[in-house]
Amino acid sequence: MTERKPPGVSFETWVDKQIREATERGDFKDLPGLGRPLPGGDAPYDELWWIKGKIHREDLTCLPPALRLRKEAEDALEAASRAPSERAVRKIITEINEKIAAAVRRPPPGPLLGLAPYDVEALVRDWRSRRD
Repeated sequence: MTERKPPGVSFETWVDKQIREATERGDFKDLPGLGRPLPGGDAPYDELWWIKGKIHREDLTCLPPALRLRKEAEDALEAASRAPSERAVRKIITEINEKIAAAVRRPPPGPLLGLAPYDVEALVRDWRSRRD
């Protein structure tokens, strides 16, 4: 913690002194990102840059649970279509089916889910036909 600015000393002089002393102590050596440009330096100014950064870093979402599950189901179908094996397809679809079934049993708040569990065998047949 730095000390308080003494009365009668200009703010700029006080800040410059703090920076000089920290540099002399070596506080600025080995900082992460040293020598690289600041991220987002070429982007236009955005008042909410820090909120967007936090959402991105912590993988937060502001979607209602039902819409989040719909997106997750879409992603699961896409992942299953690119899966390397039948076993992987079954695993991906079974996991999302469990989430869908739980949401159907106890609907989350927000808009209706509008999803039913996927037919694993039909999806595996489709996966096989695209592989041949």
